[in-house]
Amino acid sequence: MTTATVAHGRVSTLSRITALGRAELTLLLRSKASLFTVLFLPVIFTFAMRQPADELDLAGTGLTVGTVLVPASIGFVLIFAVYSNLVGVYVARREELVLKRLRTGEANDAELLSANALPSMIVALVQSVLLLVGGAAVLDLEAPQRFDLVVVGVLLGLVMMSALAALSSRFAGTTESAQLIPLPMMMVSMLGSGVFVPLEVLPDRLAEICRFLPLSPVMELVRGGWAGTLEGGDIAAALVIGLAWAVGSVLAVRRWFRWEPRS
Repeated sequence: MTTATVAHGRVSTLSRITALGRAELTLLLRSKASLFTVLFLPVIFTFAMRQPADELDLAGTGLTVGTVLVPASIGFVLIFAVYSNLVGVYVARREELVLKRLRTGEANDAELLSANALPSMIVALVQSVLLLVGGAAVLDLEAPQRFDLVVVGVLLGLVMMSALAALSSRFAGTTESAQLIPLPMMMVSMLGSGVFVPLEVLPDRLAEICRFLPLSPVMELVRGGWAGTLEGGDIAAALVIGLAWAVGSVLAVRRWFRWEPRS
């Protein structure tokens, strides 16, 4: 296979994903419910957390109210704009036979799933940047101590939550049930992964258990990278756990994603 052939294949893949992603973005913009979930829920939950964050005992943690709230906003973006929204997208496209028809074309399975996720991931990435910058300005936060860890955490979260959404869609039989399927994962992530309450505030034994939840390494990288509280061994542990969840989720999607309608 020549270099030109490989390059042409990559361009074709990118063009197919872009074309399919553009169509998916059009559908997203037409859905008021999806736009509310993607654009407004993360902001609403972040503002709602201000009072509880003020009451947290952060002494000795190296955190401030700002470094609790701003990273939490990223958690809300990943939960609502990516995970919850994409579960509904995958189920709707499957039940409407869209995915089944598209599989008969040139796009392979990975391209189809990536195209479905692309608009939500781009919107979430832009929203994350705006919340990080805007939140830092409003709360008078200094620049992140380890900006690289913040970036890695956000990108890792986008991939992980997209894959988990595709995997979770297998358990929803209708678009109506797709609104309920994400709830357990959402509640566990918000309560146990450091979104509502930083792991540094939890009892040591409970915090060690919660570190193995899917979203926990993402929150550790974003919050620890911003506050400068994450060091060598903890950074390595967060990366290993996060990559394990991301890679494991992608492999599980390849094995168990459901392409045929359940009805």
